[in-house]
Amino acid sequence: MTITQDQTAAKIPKRVIWLAVAGAVGGFLFGFDSSVVNGAVDAIKDEFALSEAVTGFAVAVALLGCAAGAYLAGKVADRYGRIPAMKLGALLFLVSAIGTGFAFGVWDLIFWRLVGGLGIGLASVIAPAYISEISPRHVRGRLASLQQLAITTGIFAALLSDAVFATSAGGADQPLWFGLEAWRWMFMAAAVPAVVYGWIAYTLPESPRFLVFQGKNEEALKVFKTIAPDEDSDRHLRDIKKAIDEDKLAGQKGSLRGKALGLQPVVWIGIILSVLQQFVGINVIFYYSTTLWKAVGFQEKDSLTISVATAITNILAPAAPASPSTPPRPAGSS
Repeated sequence: MTITQDQTAAKIPKRVIWLAVAGAVGGFLFGFDSSVVNGAVDAIKDEFALSEAVTGFAVAVALLGCAAGAYLAGKVADRYGRIPAMKLGALLFLVSAIGTGFAFGVWDLIFWRLVGGLGIGLASVIAPAYISEISPRHVRGRLASLQQLAITTGIFAALLSDAVFATSAGGADQPLWFGLEAWRWMFMAAAVPAVVYGWIAYTLPESPRFLVFQGKNEEALKVFKTIAPDEDSDRHLRDIKKAIDEDKLAGQKGSLRGKALGLQPVVWIGIILSVLQQFVGINVIFYYSTTLWKAVGFQEKDSLTISVATAITNILAPAAPASPSTPPRPAGSS
């Protein structure tokens, strides 16, 4: 039986799959750090005697950090590289997890949530950019979708760990280990995937696109030959150079600018769709589902179980929501 050209093209090098999965760990942390607060909201409110408004701000402040992190991610990635940006993200996640777990007051808690938001913003940009840049063209779309799967898996892992800690302690506000309440361990649990993500970042090769952008063509060729030895590395290099030149030209011409309030209509459509995505109310589920189920009469244990079941549905659903924060975008101009 002969193998057709389409069948050959459909093959994905194992090395590429591993790199894409490794890069998507940032998406896992994205989802985990976003939703881990779900099971801790009521315990935090009682611990620091917070009003509804301050509680809401403490929960949502991570999104402010996320917006700042997403804005800075492209600049960091273009100047220092995708891998250093990943390492920085892992460090922010780790520091945020430990700091939040040992928070001694509400403003301390808010600060560390903000730091975690910066990490979320970095991960939301760097992970999909890296996956797309190390993937061959014919499988780029499929591998880039791993980021979405990783985010939803991270949300599920966060809610599951919340349920385990709260159940083990007899409540999120009850002491678990070393006299620390369960809600503190919920946050500190994020330190584990953060360390794993940091370790993985040290094992990954730099993005070939970034190397070409820096004029390191020989290093880019070596990466191509490592991740896809059967592919035409020279052709990939030419494609990247052409794409970089086109991006520079588009930046000079201002191709996104138009007569519709300074931007092209299609750009505004994309912005509006992203805004409407947030208006569907999915953030309420990610952040407050346990609190909402308790408010209608369920016990904390049952509320957490329902939240975990919801997270499983989020993974299995073919059209799962993109994320509880800003949507990913390409890393800068390079």
